Amino acid sequence: MCGICGEYRFDGSLADLDMVQNMMGELKKRGPDHAGSYSDGALAFGHQRLSIIDLSEKSNQPMVDMENSLALVFNGTIYNHPELRQKLQSKGHHFTSSGDTEVILKAYAEWGADCVKHFMGMFAFAIWDMREKSLFLARDRMGIKPLYYAFTEQGFRFASTVQALLATPGIDTQLDAMALHNLFTLHAVVPAPATVLKGIRKLEPAHTLTLSEKGEQQLQRYWTLDARRPAASLTENEWIEAIHGALKTAVQRRNAIADVPVGVLLSGGLDSSLLVGLLDEIGISDIRTFTIGFDDQPEEKGSEYEFSDAVVERFQTTHQKVHIPNEQTLQRLPEAVASMSEPMFGQDAIGFYLLSEHVSQHVKVVQSGQGADEVFGGYFWYPQMQAAYEKTGEALESFRQHYFDRDHDEMARMLSPDFISIDFTADAMRTLLQTLHAEDYIDAVLRADITTLIVDDPVKRVDNMTMAWGLEARVPFLDQELVELAASMPASLKFQDGGKYVLKKIARGLVPDSVIDRPKGYFPVPALKFVRGEFLDFMRDILNSQPCRERGLYQRNYVDKLLKKPEAYLTRIKGSKLWHMALLEFWLQTNGL
Repeated sequence: MCGICGEYRFDGSLADLDMVQNMMGELKKRGPDHAGSYSDGALAFGHQRLSIIDLSEKSNQPMVDMENSLALVFNGTIYNHPELRQKLQSKGHHFTSSGDTEVILKAYAEWGADCVKHFMGMFAFAIWDMREKSLFLARDRMGIKPLYYAFTEQGFRFASTVQALLATPGIDTQLDAMALHNLFTLHAVVPAPATVLKGIRKLEPAHTLTLSEKGEQQLQRYWTLDARRPAASLTENEWIEAIHGALKTAVQRRNAIADVPVGVLLSGGLDSSLLVGLLDEIGISDIRTFTIGFDDQPEEKGSEYEFSDAVVERFQTTHQKVHIPNEQTLQRLPEAVASMSEPMFGQDAIGFYLLSEHVSQHVKVVQSGQGADEVFGGYFWYPQMQAAYEKTGEALESFRQHYFDRDHDEMARMLSPDFISIDFTADAMRTLLQTLHAEDYIDAVLRADITTLIVDDPVKRVDNMTMAWGLEARVPFLDQELVELAASMPASLKFQDGGKYVLKKIARGLVPDSVIDRPKGYFPVPALKFVRGEFLDFMRDILNSQPCRERGLYQRNYVDKLLKKPEAYLTRIKGSKLWHMALLEFWLQTNGL
């Protein structure tokens, strides 16, 4: 796992290595083990390395392959690189390192743009073809690894974070009205390629982008998730057996492909507990687990230790328990926000940030349970959407009434007229739900969540918060083969028993029953959930600050209404509308915008 960046000039001038160094400075936390740069006329690369596979200098980057006239910067992990190495060697390719980085170079030399179809893993990379003077960029199927870019008057720049691009001149930092609409409707999700800043875009998951020396662009999708039933029907037991096998393989891949120890972020919920159980099932003896907890509030406990402790006792893991006092939560919030490439409303971001700080002192790689709810139907709103659709037949309306944080008319009351026009989010979701690649309505909903919405909420959050401490997070529930298999499974095997039925069947007898039968929990951060005390003071100060007023993004009567009754205005999934506004403004101020 690393931080990558680069510049490609289209104006006939040399790439600016000083500017690349500035970007690398913003990426250092993502890759503290080695820094390197490369230039070839109009092209310059920068790389910050976190050493996970092949710890030797042979796998340092940028990696140059003079035999094939290629250079590469890469962020991620290719889990099937040993198999690909053998295949490429049989085709006559020679290797000097033992890691996955060189496999990408040789695969591109062999298959060109189709190389991405051979990779199983999480990745964002850029390849410079010295002969063709072309730049090839790619992002993994599930969007686990980020890749931001900007076109400027001189050419093209890319980086792993927005902050790295903001460290360069000439970036258009005006707010994007469409992205703002998405942000405040979809729980801070801004689907690719947009970001809240007009001048910064992000490569869509499962896409490649090729640029020529004249600035010509070729964008291609290389993978599509099919959420339709297989030709041969399976029994319930056959589905459970197939999912069990695929999940076990996914966990094993993410444990085996590393030359450093791998831990597990153990929340005490079903998903992370099942990861621990599967690691035990495949014969891993030294399982390292990490759990975080906060101070209680009168309405809610601040930890799930009782459940994580039961898992630790069952499997005798080497366990680290982290407790964060409430006052520290708010004190450290600015650090977490500074680590967000884009604004994130999920209050558990601070939890992941503080947990990652501790975990990074013990291991460099962890497995985490993100994606299970989306892939296996764990959220309460999915059955509600299905029931609404069965009653009305209205796809978008059934989704909107159970998911949108705000409807368009409320958005018009919240945002100043300069920042609001048409209902962008409704148009985008209507298109997503009309896919030809889904069997039923609820299959289309889950497919939209997996391929689009999850990318810019939990997946991005986990990447940003872990990489802020040089910690690589791996997400087995988003394994390509597992996701494809689960997408073809009947929805009934997902929604029974309160959701994630098939996972509960796999877990029964493997992990403690108390973990399986508990009500669904969410990462508890009580100090930031209840809008009162110092947290309310913090938000009031942000929204009443001079920069916020001068920006003119929000209508003051809407802000004042929410501040009068700060705990009264919640979204459909119980998020604080006041926090959403404060977080965006604080993110903008934190980044000097």
